[in-house]
Amino acid sequence: MRRLRLQPATYRKVALAAVVLLAGIIVTGAAVRLTGSGLGCPEWPSCERTQFHPDSGDLHAMIEFVNRMVTGLVSVVVIACVLGSLWREPRRRDLIGWSLGLVAGVFAQAVLGGFVVIFHLQPPFVMGHFILSLVLLWNALVLYKRAGTPPGPARLAVDPRVRTVSRALLVTVSVVVVTGTVVTATGPHGGDEEARRFGFEISSVARIHGISVMAFLALTLLTLWMVQRLAADDGVRNRIGAVLFIALAQAAIGYIQYLNDIPALLVGMHVAGATALWAAVVWFHLGLFVRGPAPTEDGTEAPDRPDRDRLQPA
Repeated sequence: MRRLRLQPATYRKVALAAVVLLAGIIVTGAAVRLTGSGLGCPEWPSCERTQFHPDSGDLHAMIEFVNRMVTGLVSVVVIACVLGSLWREPRRRDLIGWSLGLVAGVFAQAVLGGFVVIFHLQPPFVMGHFILSLVLLWNALVLYKRAGTPPGPARLAVDPRVRTVSRALLVTVSVVVVTGTVVTATGPHGGDEEARRFGFEISSVARIHGISVMAFLALTLLTLWMVQRLAADDGVRNRIGAVLFIALAQAAIGYIQYLNDIPALLVGMHVAGATALWAAVVWFHLGLFVRGPAPTEDGTEAPDRPDRDRLQPA
């Protein structure tokens, strides 16, 4: 029997679906916590000890159960990414590897999600759950990017100094994310009224988080100046512009929520903004590289070399 064949454009749409759903599950997970529904389903993987689904009259249980169903949808799309990488024509080992990375991440999320329930929403487990979600989103963005480019090694398309500040942006936005999770784990929205919180002063951890945000904004402005000065293409300029726009909006939301006693709606918007900011920084960094045949000295493309990333069908 001939194996199924999937066109590269179709596979890239599957990868895009994974990006969208993995970003969406971060926001729905935040909704669970902000509505106090973190222990709406006290058992794992079923909702109740005696039944898989919750009672229809229990709002908190329904919210948590819907979030788990979205997680199931994510799992389906991740499986589609793996199968699609095997059916894609031509088949590429790099796409298979990155899609398997999604499988490993979703499995780790399921295990960590069980620990979150078992240990009654203790902050370290909830923080780890969020950070791992961002790692999964990074994996999906790389898969989506590679699915739309030719195989072969990556080549830097900008001045090396832009790559250096881009790496610094990745480090700084990671610090912003981690300090932000500490603020959230110290604040009032723990997912349940009896959930443990960190014993830090909210003003102290918010100040540390704010400092990291200011450092990130300064570095973003420096990157924008370097991109303009070193004559990068419009795509690079647009991506760093998007990073700056999201960062400014995110900073504004953060200060507004802090000055208004951290209302749940603004916290949810802040989580969505953090997800968008992380994705924008990762996408900016990925856009600094190109793949495919390198140009020759006369400006034409070199002849195609054998595709080392392609697996021959069995």
